[in-house]
Parts: sequence; structure tokens; C-alpha cells
Amino acid sequence: MESIASNLNRIREQIGTLSVKAGREPSDVRLIAVSKTKPARLVREAFDAGQIEFGESYVQEFLEKRDDPLLQGLPLQWHFIGHLQSNKIRSIAGKVALVHGIDRLSTAAELSRRSMQQNLHTEFLLEVNTSGEQTKYGISPDVLLSEAEKIFKLPNIALRGLMTIASPDTDLARKEFRELRNLLEALKKNAPDPTLLTELSMGMSQDFESAIEEGATIIRIGTAIFGWR
Repeated sequence: MESIASNLNRIREQIGTLSVKAGREPSDVRLIAVSKTKPARLVREAFDAGQIEFGESYVQEFLEKRDDPLLQGLPLQWHFIGHLQSNKIRSIAGKVALVHGIDRLSTAAELSRRSMQQNLHTEFLLEVNTSGEQTKYGISPDVLLSEAEKIFKLPNIALRGLMTIASPDTDLARKEFRELRNLLEALKKNAPDPTLLTELSMGMSQDFESAIEEGATIIRIGTAIFGWR
């Protein structure tokens, strides 16, 4: 089995090649190493190989990992990429660089409330269900603009862009990535400050190539770095 360091190097090379091919700068695409279900020692191994940003999906696991002695004092940037329930927001407020999984107005409102209580400024993405699958979370594309209009007014939080989990079918995934990019452009037209809307979090181990070609600024890679869960 290849090492985490060699896996990271390979993916970084792919990001560079794909970005240039798409007429983009490699630095425009951020790699989030999805470390959910993986122990702190593997996060440390990835950090030692130059990886700074990590994605977690389960609140309790994230909190335990964040406090692990192996990771203390390291300049890690944590992203919460899983579905986030309102009652869990207080546990992660102020502890993550970016929240990816806000999928409704009520959750955004709770994120705002907790941020106000703790005098925080919290950045987040809206998750959009581009595939239409009932098993997936996310705001429907049809109501995104109207919901975002209300979310823009909430204090102490800043919407930075959109996130999606695409269909397993690669052809469908590409169409969904393109749709998310178009939705972000539409959102910018209604935003109080469109310059804040810079992020498209889309693409995972099996489909990040097409995501980069369709404009992803954040890709979330787990299996291709850490192996199967």
C-alpha cells in the first residue's frame, strides 16, 4: 500500500495538471484531506507530508481528534463537511475554518445566533442537492436564491459559496458540478457583497478531475489519501 505522503504528492500533481489544462492556476484549488473515521496518527502523517486542511463529518469524533495530544500545537485548519444539525452547532462554533454543510435557513440562523453569543465571525457554505436524490441533504436548486436572500441578512456569519455531493455516475456528476457553478454565478447577482462568494466545494476521490474542470475551488479527498474506510 502506498504511503499517505506519496498519495498526497500524486493528487497534488494531478491538481496541477488538471488546473493548467482547464486554464486555471493550481493554487486556485484547495485540497481538503477528509480524515473522518481516521485516527489522529494518520492526520499527523498527512500533516508531516505538508497537508494543512482536514475535513471531518462527525462532531464528537472531530472534537476528540482536535484535542488529541498528537495534534496539539499544529497549525491545522479544520473543515466541517458533514451534515450539521442545529443542536450540534454550539460544539463546533469557533473551532473550524469553514462549515460546508449548512442546508437550510434554520441551521444558518442557529449558526448566526451562536456566533453572536461567542462574538465570532463564522464562514460557511450552503449545501445544494444538485442530484435531486432524496437520500442526500441540501437545499433544492429551485429555492436556493430565495433562501439565500434571507440568509444574507443574518449577522456574524458570512456565506462564502456552495457545496454539493454529486451523483456516482460520472457524466451526471459533471452536469451537477456545472449546475453548481451556474448557481453560484446567479447567487452573486443577488448578493450584498458578491466578492465574498468565491468557493465551490465539489469533487471527491472518484470525481475530482471533472470538478476541477468545472470550476471547483475546494476538493474533498479521503479514500485516495487515506485508503478505504
